[in-house]
Amino acid sequence: MRNIGVIAHIDSGKTTTTERLLFYTGRTYKIGDIDDGDTQMDWMPAERERGITIVSAATTTFWKEYRINIIDTPGHVDFTAEVERSLRVLDGGVVVFDAEEGVQSQSETVWRQADKYKIPRICFINKMDKLGADFEGTTQEITDRLGAHPIIVTYPIGKEHEFTGVIDLMIMKAFVYDKDEKGVEYTTTEVPSDLATKAAEMRAKMVEQISETDDALMDKYLNGAEISIPELKAALRRAVIAYKVVPVYAGTSLRNKGVQPVLDGIVEYLPSPADLKTV
Repeated sequence: MRNIGVIAHIDSGKTTTTERLLFYTGRTYKIGDIDDGDTQMDWMPAERERGITIVSAATTTFWKEYRINIIDTPGHVDFTAEVERSLRVLDGGVVVFDAEEGVQSQSETVWRQADKYKIPRICFINKMDKLGADFEGTTQEITDRLGAHPIIVTYPIGKEHEFTGVIDLMIMKAFVYDKDEKGVEYTTTEVPSDLATKAAEMRAKMVEQISETDDALMDKYLNGAEISIPELKAALRRAVIAYKVVPVYAGTSLRNKGVQPVLDGIVEYLPSPADLKTV
């Protein structure tokens, strides 16, 4: 089981991301749209009219046999107290960033709140289809402005109108969303040739960063030994739960690309209640 919250600065695509999480897990059979006022999580008339989250809303879904309890929190600065109230009961968080805007003021506020309550988290850099989207720049801001240690797990294929999918750096495969507009089906292919060198560099950096969190892996890394994917994932999970690092994912919720890997990240790297010490 995972008890998670989705948190972000307003207009980062937080509720849209939550709606996709529910759709891809089968919790809903129609994608809720803020503009249409039919989202599952923004249920109050004032929320649907204004297109913002005012109070936290909770629901339950399942992904790969894991139960996920999701709380969608407000993103507007006026409702910061509501966010903090929700954070007290969370075991993990998905922090959503706008790829063009980067780390914004409320992003910093909710991040500090999550630090206060020692909430392990993963990051989703959303809106990769947006003009001016800058994945690596936003990742750097997560380091510079939030003092975090991001580890890129999925890397974008293209950006803006040319964004077509992501590269999973763990397995070095590309997920290309070219089969249907809803993003339910996608093609798993080899890494595109024009990104092969970059992807190899990014994976090498990821392996080094994960190894730095684990003495046994660091010994293998320094000795040039092969580190298996299960070893990498297990070490990354331990590091996330210990608040050492934050995995980073790329995508666009509105265009339905790159969301399923975030679901995988939730169950693979965020803690269950049993993983956390009783305070």
